[in-house]
Amino acid sequence: MANPAIGKPTILSSLADRLAKGDTILSAWLGIDDPSIAGVIAQEGFDAVTLDMQHGPITLGSVIRAIPLINAAGKPALARIPVGEFQNVSRLFDAGVSGVIAPMINTMADARAFAAYSKYPPMGERSWGAYGGLGASGLDQNGYLKGANRFSMSFAMIETREAMAILDDILALNGIDAVFVGPSDLSIALSGGARVDATSKEVDEAIAHIIARASAAKKPVAIYAQSAERAKAFVAMGAKLVTVMSDTAFLRTASQTALKIVRG
Repeated sequence: MANPAIGKPTILSSLADRLAKGDTILSAWLGIDDPSIAGVIAQEGFDAVTLDMQHGPITLGSVIRAIPLINAAGKPALARIPVGEFQNVSRLFDAGVSGVIAPMINTMADARAFAAYSKYPPMGERSWGAYGGLGASGLDQNGYLKGANRFSMSFAMIETREAMAILDDILALNGIDAVFVGPSDLSIALSGGARVDATSKEVDEAIAHIIARASAAKKPVAIYAQSAERAKAFVAMGAKLVTVMSDTAFLRTASQTALKIVRG
């Protein structure tokens, strides 16, 4: 589907375009602080590549250097910011990511702050300064300004009881484009801090509820899957953007497979 602000699909708008059509997006999840890994993974069959700044050593500078490598492979880039670091939201969109994921959105004040940094006026308070994003969009300045609020996507993470309690309000907020489920943190919250169990029945019930409410609000749900099997299950449940495992998990799995073959 062509982006009406652009006239034809581009890498920068492809994430929003595909989610608007109801497509399922499978993304890699990277946490190793080396942009070249993003470049390698982007050459594989993933629909997108997500870089995690919340956990692990990836820095803002590393993400900014990785974005052109991901886009060069024809894929949109996403990034997750550390908790509360909303000042980096606009910087990431300026650099050319198609989506920003904000963790621990537990209050409407959190959600409103995230939306404000994500969107240009009058919807938000993002200031002008796009460079990588403007270049990747194929637009002039005014065309980018007109279209960016649609194709620069904000994903609010739902991973606590507090977030679950205000889920409908978060989904209704103008400037929040989608929600992103963190199953491990959700399991900690739902168990009262007793355990980490991202595959528990209680977690799956919560995920089904989130997907149902988001569907009613006509907004997509994204989710982290710790295994290929869980990713497949989440797709079946109706999640529209699923991040499959992680770079470290890929390394471990490939190492184990190769050693098993060699050693028998």
